[in-house]
Amino acid sequence: MAEMEETLDFNDILDDWFIESLKTYKDLHVYQLEHPTQVIEWTSGRTVCVAGYSSSKNEILELHLPLKLLADENKGLCAERDFKVVHGGFAEGPVCCLRHVPGTRCVVTNDGLSSDLQVWTVGGDDSDVIRRTGSVKGTRSVSAGGSRIAAPLSSQVLHGARSSDIQLTELTSGQSLYTLETDSAEPLSSLQFVSDAVFLAGGCNGDVYIADTRTSAAPQLCPGPASRGESVLWWTDASAGRVVRLSSSGRAVISDLRDLGEAVSAAQLDVQSRRCNLDDVRVSWAPALDDCIAVSGFSAAVQVYKTSVWSAERQDVRPLFEHRGHSVSSRSGDHVFATAHVWHPERPRTLLSAASDGSVHVWDWVDQSEL
Repeated sequence: MAEMEETLDFNDILDDWFIESLKTYKDLHVYQLEHPTQVIEWTSGRTVCVAGYSSSKNEILELHLPLKLLADENKGLCAERDFKVVHGGFAEGPVCCLRHVPGTRCVVTNDGLSSDLQVWTVGGDDSDVIRRTGSVKGTRSVSAGGSRIAAPLSSQVLHGARSSDIQLTELTSGQSLYTLETDSAEPLSSLQFVSDAVFLAGGCNGDVYIADTRTSAAPQLCPGPASRGESVLWWTDASAGRVVRLSSSGRAVISDLRDLGEAVSAAQLDVQSRRCNLDDVRVSWAPALDDCIAVSGFSAAVQVYKTSVWSAERQDVRPLFEHRGHSVSSRSGDHVFATAHVWHPERPRTLLSAASDGSVHVWDWVDQSEL
């Protein structure tokens, strides 16, 4: 009887959220993986790669987005509402970081256990298989949090587990083209290019290095925001000359890339405080929506914040939108956490998100303030 009542309660909650979603989403599509993923990486405007992170053998899949989502007109005439597996393969260990190499059908992964990288070819030659075709040797046999990866060009990859072992490697020859010279050995939480040759490396203590792979000049170091005795981790993302740094306590600081020492604005986000690992939290700027960031990893929710309303003095802020679909649709309830999210590169309010129950959602949200 208790189990039946619990099922009825769950169905009622699901029904209520579904009715609500008709007003709050332009599109919403749900997919279920056999095992959860920590990575969602675009391989084109219509396809993404996902991969499992369990300790044993894991699938790597390239998924095509639902055709109904991509239809600009006459969506009702498009019957295909589900994700479609386009290519697939297997990794012998976990996949904790995955990057697509621009202009190619290659992805590069790291298992979180060492700083070595694995190189994969996605399909090709009329094959639907994702197969391992190479590797890149890292500088550490064991590293906390594993390597971060950034891919600027079709033949190169930037990678490192700590600020002291970042290097740019040519994929075809394995030759090291550049190394970052710094005395710090802080574990990295992010690594990304802000132009063709200039990259930003974010340390888990909030420090940011800015360096140019074309020169041997010392990198620019921008110390992290003062934490007032707090023991917190920091995550970083940069876009259009702005940098956002987010702490595990929910504190967000935005700076101009030209002067990271001074905060332009700051906020205390409305997130659930919990003990986080480096791979748990994601913060990312929207590529096609002004002044918006998405945050995930503190709970099952994915939150969108409008940063243009923040001030220089830190204040409590509420999200502009909150995707609660992963917790509502899962019987695991509070035990579910969002494991990854990514913005669509061109569709302003479309995001993909994944959770610890194996669910993958793609959703296009409605800004109620514009109605």
